[in-house]
Amino acid sequence: MKFKSQVYTQVSGSIGGITYSHNQGGLYTRARSIPVNPGSTFQVAVRALVSSLTNYWVNTLTPAQRAAWDLYAANVLLPDPFGDPRLVSGLNMFSRTNVPLLQAAGTQVNVAPGVFDLGSFTPPTIAAPNAAADTVDVSFNNADPWATAVGGHMLIYLSRPQNPSINFFKGPYRFAGKVSGAVVPPTSPATITLPFPCVVGQRVFVKISFVQVDGRLSLPFRSFGTAV
Repeated sequence: MKFKSQVYTQVSGSIGGITYSHNQGGLYTRARSIPVNPGSTFQVAVRALVSSLTNYWVNTLTPAQRAAWDLYAANVLLPDPFGDPRLVSGLNMFSRTNVPLLQAAGTQVNVAPGVFDLGSFTPPTIAAPNAAADTVDVSFNNADPWATAVGGHMLIYLSRPQNPSINFFKGPYRFAGKVSGAVVPPTSPATITLPFPCVVGQRVFVKISFVQVDGRLSLPFRSFGTAV
């Protein structure tokens, strides 16, 4: 139910049995629903990584290492769903950095970055997915810092094929591949195999994150291509 408030300009979350949210039309409420615990193989694997990293944080990282992650988190704010900056914990930043790396068979980063930003990159270009080959080409700037040194990565996530009328896709995405940096930078474009087959006319949404050598994980770049 849409409503106007004399108190709130932005509100989200649940109170009792009512959930507050917003969309392009403004604030609205709906009955609170109890989420179903997802149990796909990939979702279970991600939860296992989070659990393992939490255990590593508590039992293996030194107090000095944890303090360094807390310092990094305090100086690098992440956007909330409204785009406003929010503070996360050092543990959350440690997990945010390492879950994608471990998912992509990279090396875990235990030392917090000493540079207080999320890194920078040139926005990649997404070609139209090839429905016959079930591939998509991703073009990138191989002079970017992540591409010119061992330990940097471009991590590519793809959606299930969507109806061409869909203009926004929140998720879930499936990890589809990575391009790793090297002394001799990788060649652009990279051809990535789609995790789900598509047909001509369907849209495939792409989410790409970049990892710097020191472990800084960028905010995601998002785009889509229409299969040909």
